[in-house]
Amino acid sequence: MSPLEEALALEEKAEHRYVNNSGVKIHYALIGKGPLVVFMHGFPDYWMTWRHQMLTLSKLFRCAALDMRGYNLSDKPKGIENYRIDHMVADAAAVIADQGEKSAIIVGHDWGGATAWNLAMKRPELCEKLVVLNMPHPYSLARELANNPEQVKYSQYARNFMDPEFYKQISLERLGNWVVEPAMKAKHLEAMKRSDPQAMLHYYQANYPREPYREWKSEPIKVKMPVLLIHGLKDKALASTGLNGLWNWMEKDLTITTIPGADHFVQQDAADLVSRTIMAWLTR
Repeated sequence: MSPLEEALALEEKAEHRYVNNSGVKIHYALIGKGPLVVFMHGFPDYWMTWRHQMLTLSKLFRCAALDMRGYNLSDKPKGIENYRIDHMVADAAAVIADQGEKSAIIVGHDWGGATAWNLAMKRPELCEKLVVLNMPHPYSLARELANNPEQVKYSQYARNFMDPEFYKQISLERLGNWVVEPAMKAKHLEAMKRSDPQAMLHYYQANYPREPYREWKSEPIKVKMPVLLIHGLKDKALASTGLNGLWNWMEKDLTITTIPGADHFVQQDAADLVSRTIMAWLTR
């Protein structure tokens, strides 16, 4: 079976479960046995973005990949307040509890990465190890916006998303223009048609730093568990300078892997390398 055929088969092979978090139903796909790994995607995506990593890690781990609220098969509550980052942290906590565990390895990309950072800082008892892809620490993003004109330029899309009416301009077909394989692109479009564009932008409206940009002066809670950061250097949404100084906010080891040829969706742009890197780091 080719990698593409394996990925397409994953949708049928995985167990599909739902968990209720304070009235919001969260869908997640489950495959494998062993220690629990919880995957959280970003904008504009759904659980299958992790297909390559799930196929690799499920040989040794139990992989649970969420549809974040607002996306695909998960509920799409109305109102910006329902997309504050703490709600997404609680969604991940509900999945961990639904699997009968007190903690898990947490993996996140983009807004899933922002959720992962917040979970690690605010609910450290839930997080054994932390893996974040193409999402700097929230404090470093604020720092970059305050001091780095390149990041300010990169973030124009986020300022556009602050407009409460901008979701009406969202083209579902264009949301998947970074998905390479036609069969996967078609599946991505199906998932986006089941999603809520207004909810997608609420993530930004509820959580993204607003102008005038300024550094956050309070000291962040130090991250207490080992951290692996993977960053595609061709990302034109998040500057790689956001990786600088992260070690100052860590209590344990920090491993940074940069991939020059990969863009923002590094888990697909460099799928095999990302999968092997995570597996090697988790089993070292």
